[in-house]
Amino acid sequence: MNKKKLLIFHPALAPYRVDQFNALSLLFELEVVFLYDNLWSYKMDQSRLLSQLNFKVSWLLKGPRYKGRVFRFGMLKKIRTINPDIIIGYEYSFTTQYLILLKRLGIIRQEIGSVIDDSIDICHHVQSRVRSQARKYAVKQLDFLVVNSDKVSQFYQDTFGLGDHQVIISPLLQDPEKLRSKPAELESVAEKYIQKYNLYEKRVWLFVGRFIPEKALPNFLITFNSILLEQKDTIFVVVGEGDEIQTLKAIIQEKHLEEKVILPGKYEGQELYAWYLCASVFVLPSVSETFGAVVNEALIFGLKVLCSQYAGASCLINSDNGLIFNPLDEKDTKTKINLFMAAIEPVRTVDMTKKPSLMGSHEQQFSNEWRKLMYD
Repeated sequence: MNKKKLLIFHPALAPYRVDQFNALSLLFELEVVFLYDNLWSYKMDQSRLLSQLNFKVSWLLKGPRYKGRVFRFGMLKKIRTINPDIIIGYEYSFTTQYLILLKRLGIIRQEIGSVIDDSIDICHHVQSRVRSQARKYAVKQLDFLVVNSDKVSQFYQDTFGLGDHQVIISPLLQDPEKLRSKPAELESVAEKYIQKYNLYEKRVWLFVGRFIPEKALPNFLITFNSILLEQKDTIFVVVGEGDEIQTLKAIIQEKHLEEKVILPGKYEGQELYAWYLCASVFVLPSVSETFGAVVNEALIFGLKVLCSQYAGASCLINSDNGLIFNPLDEKDTKTKINLFMAAIEPVRTVDMTKKPSLMGSHEQQFSNEWRKLMYD
């Protein structure tokens, strides 16, 4: 049986999308059209990412941009050239609205859908009235949605009357075997980090991501401050970069945390993954987070996670692999931190065999969900 043609219009290629796109290429004849040549807020090595793709890609880079929103010229031409069976946009963007308009005018007849990355918290607390109206209109016009979790799927079914067949549950998960495929290289890099930053026999808390208000790092660091100072063997490693770096440095100085908080900078690929091997626990304190792919990465490398209840990736957390907390509640945050403190081990010899993945298998569920589009 011939595969259906799937055309996806997507903003830009991020590391956490690679495995999902490759998995889709096994089910469909896939082409992805990117609307930016890189992530606009956090630049990545695109040549490295593109080399990992197993499907056709192209770009549309011309068109107006307004307050972070973009419309690209050439979409209709691309659709006519490829002649796909299914077209997917993203969020309730101009791109998605244009696809809806083309179908309503009878210019295209394909099935159309959109990838909605919202967490369940964002579903209930829409960022703006404009987005709320755009969502209300688009959901009624689209043939299907792609969402990150069971809870978000149920929200759309209950709120907008969608059927189960109209909502594809496809969380942003990466391939554990691929990420863990070079243990000797990762262990070697991790050992260098441990030596450079004196992490041996330390209980290392790790954060990875952008330093932006949504991640709520300053608030978490202020809450964590007293525990860090009390626990002599505890270190907080904050990997990344962003606008709030000076705020973090000011808190570190004010609270006398120079020996307790490490800011090593931004890392990608193997150099990033090695950080998970020299940590005891991972924390994501976001107050707004559509998903949080770093939670998936941490679990893949055997780290238990203290995850914000506002992150979409909290759906990956269970009693065996972590705890969920409210970063806006100081008492709850400290209680959950102390629960972890009583259980986590200090960093010793780096051995990936002793840190098996804490992620279950999602391959069959992924296939079952996307098969909703494979048959008429």
